[in-house]
Amino acid sequence: MALEVQIQSFLFSFVYGMFFSMMLNLNYKYIFDMKLPIRIVTNIFFVVDLSLLYFILLRLINHGILHLYFFLCLALGFVLGQSKTRSLRKIFKKKSSISGK
Repeated sequence: MALEVQIQSFLFSFVYGMFFSMMLNLNYKYIFDMKLPIRIVTNIFFVVDLSLLYFILLRLINHGILHLYFFLCLALGFVLGQSKTRSLRKIFKKKSSISGK
């Protein structure tokens, strides 16, 4: 695989990890308004859809070639995104509680 394609795949995996984290936090915000069986099914479909989207987009970038370090970049982006989006969720929670009064 060419170096340019590897760099694109690294960056895509990192950014997608942050996107995945943001989407999971958004899902977390809305999921607790549902009953338990619906919550479980919704989470399974949500994670499967986001995973399939990752593989489809990766296929467009580098013809679907997977390497362990792409998953490491994905995990690193997820961890960094988790800390950022968790703080954003707290900010939105404070704003919604202020506007609800």
